[in-house]
Amino acid sequence: MAKTAIAYKEKMKEISVFSLICSCLYPETRKNLMGDFEDLDIKPINKRASGQSFEIILKPTSPVSDNAHCITTPPKRDISLEDIQKKLEAAEDRRKSQEAQVLQALAEKREHERDVLMKAMEENSNFSRMAEEKLQVKMEQIEENRQAYMAAIMDRLQEKERHAQEVRRNKELREEVTA
Repeated sequence: MAKTAIAYKEKMKEISVFSLICSCLYPETRKNLMGDFEDLDIKPINKRASGQSFEIILKPTSPVSDNAHCITTPPKRDISLEDIQKKLEAAEDRRKSQEAQVLQALAEKREHERDVLMKAMEENSNFSRMAEEKLQVKMEQIEENRQAYMAAIMDRLQEKERHAQEVRRNKELREEVTA
C-alpha cells in the first residue's frame, strides 16, 4: 500500500512538471495547474475492497500569500428590458424552429408511411391480379384437358360400339351360314 502511495505521489509530481512545461507555452495556465501548491500529501485509505483509494492534500506555498486565492466572480452587467425581450424573442424563435422541425419530421414520417402503404397495396393488387390470371389460365387448361379426355373416352366408346356391332353382324352371318 505504501509503494502505491509513493508511486501515486511521484505521478502527481510528474503532472506538476507537465504543468511547468505547459507554462512555458501558456504562462497563464501555470497559476491554474497546481502551481500554487508546493507540497503534496497523499494518504492511502483502506475503505474499498475492490481497489485502493487515496486522499490527496494540496498545501499552499505559504499561509500568507501575495496572491489572493479567492476566486472573484465576474462583475454582473446590468440587464435591460430590451435585452430580456431580445432573449425571449430568440428563445421563442428557437422554440418555433424546433417545433417546425418536429412537425416536418412527422410529416416526412407520415409521407413515408403513406408511400409504404401505397406500395404494399400496389404489390397486393398485382399479386391478386397475377394469381387470378394464373388461376384463370389453369382453369382453362383443366377445362381443355377435361374436354379432350371426354372426347377420347367418347371415341373409345364409339369404337367399342362399332366393334360390338361388327361382332354381332359377324355372329349373325355365321348363324345364317351355319343354319
